[in-house]
Amino acid sequence: MSTASTRPTAAAGPALGLVELASVARGMVTADAMVKRALVTLVRAHPVTPGKFVVLVAGGEEEVAQAMRVALETAADTLVDRLYLPKADPQLAPALCSAVQVDHTLQLDSLGIVETFSVASAVLSADRAVKAAQVRLVQLRLARGLGGRAFYLLSGELHQVEAGVEAGSSIIHDGMLLTTEIIARPHPDLLRELLAASDPRQLDMSRQ
Repeated sequence: MSTASTRPTAAAGPALGLVELASVARGMVTADAMVKRALVTLVRAHPVTPGKFVVLVAGGEEEVAQAMRVALETAADTLVDRLYLPKADPQLAPALCSAVQVDHTLQLDSLGIVETFSVASAVLSADRAVKAAQVRLVQLRLARGLGGRAFYLLSGELHQVEAGVEAGSSIIHDGMLLTTEIIARPHPDLLRELLAASDPRQLDMSRQ
C-alpha cells in the first residue's frame, strides 16, 4: 500500500497513469483503490471543472498498469478519459508536480503554447513534444480554473519549438486540440508572469 502524499516534489518511476471521471465522489474512491492495490505514487487527485475528478499516478510500468486496471474497474461508467504512458519523458513529472525550477533571468528565444480540451490529451501531447524536439517543458496546467481544458508551454530555439508543437499537435485526435501558438522572442514582462506559475516558491497557479 502506498503512503505517498498527494503533493510530492517528484513523481517516482518512468510510467504515468491518468484517469478522468465524471463523478467527484467516485473519483475519490478510485484514487483510493489505485494506491491501495498498486505500489504507485499518487501525484494528483482533485476535482476539476465542470464537476469532474482527475487522478494521476506514477511508478514502475507494471505497477502503474495494475493501478490503471483497478481504476477502470472502479470508475466503471463514470470514466471520461484515460492515459497510460509506460515511458514518460523525465520532464513531465516535475511539471505535473508543479516543481519546475525556473531561472527568471533566462531570455527565451521562443515560446510554444498547446491548448487542449482534455487533461489526458495535454499530457500525451506534452510527452510527444518534448521527446520529438530539443525543448523545455516550462509549464503544464491541467483543468483547474480552465473549465476542464489544459495547456502546456515549451521553450527553446524557434525551430525546435516549432518541431515540438507540430509533434505534440499531431498526436491529438477526436477534436481534443483547441489551438496552438508560437511566440518568437516573448517580452520579459510576459515571461515573468507566465513563469511565476511554474515556480514552486510562488503561488501554485495550477491549483486555482
